[in-house]
Amino acid sequence: MAYADFVTAMMALFLCLWLASQDVKIKEAVERAFRNPFSSVTKESVGLIPNKDMSATFQQQGHFQSVSAVEMETMRHLSEDLSKLLRQNEDVTTIRIALTPEGLNIDIFDKAQKPIFQPGTPTFTDYGSWVFSTLAWEISRYPTFHVEIEGHTESKTDPGTQEHDKWDLSTERANAARRILTDSGVADRQVFKVSGFADTAPMAGYPPDAEINRRVTVLLKLKESVDALSDQNEAANSSPNATTTPQ
Repeated sequence: MAYADFVTAMMALFLCLWLASQDVKIKEAVERAFRNPFSSVTKESVGLIPNKDMSATFQQQGHFQSVSAVEMETMRHLSEDLSKLLRQNEDVTTIRIALTPEGLNIDIFDKAQKPIFQPGTPTFTDYGSWVFSTLAWEISRYPTFHVEIEGHTESKTDPGTQEHDKWDLSTERANAARRILTDSGVADRQVFKVSGFADTAPMAGYPPDAEINRRVTVLLKLKESVDALSDQNEAANSSPNATTTPQ
């Protein structure tokens, strides 16, 4: 047996022994990679550099599973660039970035010790302006992604909310985020939705009155997810079983 064949056989043996010692999750990931190298990009890895202040989560469930590997890789680079920029401020404890089948989900929390808004108002603090200006600078580099902005509040009364109810406050804060993003470089045509949810959509795993629910969410959606949602809506509207409620 030639020496090269011997080395190849030993390498194959070591790989088999390594795989045999891994858990089921790694074995499934390796299997997917060999079956389709491109689809594996979208399955398990969030593509973020973890740290104590920014947690990245990947949601297996979702309506869109046909994500382009190229666009997902672009989204991964964007998330890494955002992490590096935001880390330049040592006090960053208010950002969470999550890569999902729909795109990149960025939560900016309005914490009491590091607020992004003046209490009970849609007016940004200096820190809030810095965060959203930084986000805008990065997002503007990727003009093909669609931007959706959501405002949220907690169920308890936020100090200073006498002049705003929760619906108005969450909507005005989302709109304030839209303005600072577009003023700082994001194209108007990239923004597809601005919504206020009041206290109706608390963070998973947290009580409705938790401070963490007071946040603005910026979702960068992949082209496939937008097209898929549009196709689903068109199919539902054209279905013979579709009904409308009289006004």
